[in-house]
Amino acid sequence: MDTTRPQQDQQLRSAIKVPEVTAVFWVTKVLTTGMGETASDYLFLNLDPVLALAIGVVGLVVALVLQFRARRYVPWIYWFAVVMVAVFGTMAADVARYGLGVPFLASATFFLALLAVIFIWWYTWEKTLSIHGIHTPRRERFYWATVLVTFALGTATGDLTATTLHLGYLASGVLFAVVIAVPLVAHRWFRLNSILAFWFAYIITRPLGASFSDWLALPAATDGPHWGTGPVTLALTASIVALVGYLNAIDRKAAKP
Repeated sequence: MDTTRPQQDQQLRSAIKVPEVTAVFWVTKVLTTGMGETASDYLFLNLDPVLALAIGVVGLVVALVLQFRARRYVPWIYWFAVVMVAVFGTMAADVARYGLGVPFLASATFFLALLAVIFIWWYTWEKTLSIHGIHTPRRERFYWATVLVTFALGTATGDLTATTLHLGYLASGVLFAVVIAVPLVAHRWFRLNSILAFWFAYIITRPLGASFSDWLALPAATDGPHWGTGPVTLALTASIVALVGYLNAIDRKAAKP
C-alpha cells in the first residue's frame, strides 16, 4: 500500500500557517477588530501621536516576525499578529483622515482599490485565494498584506457610515451585523463561492467590531455608555486572551501523538 500521499497530505496540513475557520475563529476575529479600534484610539488620545504610531509599527513588526518565523500555525502567535494588524490598520485609516485630511469616502475607496490589486496579484501568482493553502512564504505574505488592507478598509468604512453618513456607531454596528449575514446566506442557499464568501465576511468583521467598540467607548457616541477606550480595550483584550488560551489548549492536545 502506498503511504506516500497520506504522509504528504499530513505534512502539508501541518505546514498551514492559519487557523481553521470555525465559530471561535469568527468570534475572536470580531473581538480583535474592536480591540484594535479602541487600543489605537487610546494610544492616540493619551500619547504623542508620533510615539503612538511608533508603538503600533514596532508591535506590528514584532508580531509579523514571530508569525513568519513560526513553522506552523501557533494560536497565540497568529492572534497576536492579528491584534497588531488591527491596531496598525486603525492607525493607518485614522492618519489618512485626521493627519492628512483625506475624507473617509476617499480613503475607503483607496483601500478597496488596493485590496483588489492585492487579490489580483495573489491570484495571478498562486491561482487561488483560499486560506487553506497558506503553506508557503509567498502565500503567507499575500495573506497578511490582504489582512492588513482589510483592517484599514474596514476602519474607514465604519467611520464613513457612522460619521459621514451620520448613522452613528450603534446603527452602523447593526447595519454591519446584517451585512455580514449576506455571504453566509448566499453561500448556503445560493452557492456563492466559498472563498468569495469568506473574504466578504472577513472584511465586514472589521467595521462590525469597530462600530460596536466605538459605541461603547467614545464620548462622540452620544447614545453610548461612554465607558472609555481604556476599559473597553482591557475588556476586549481579556476576552481575546481567554479564547486564545482555549485555542492553544486545543492545539496542544491535537499535537500530542
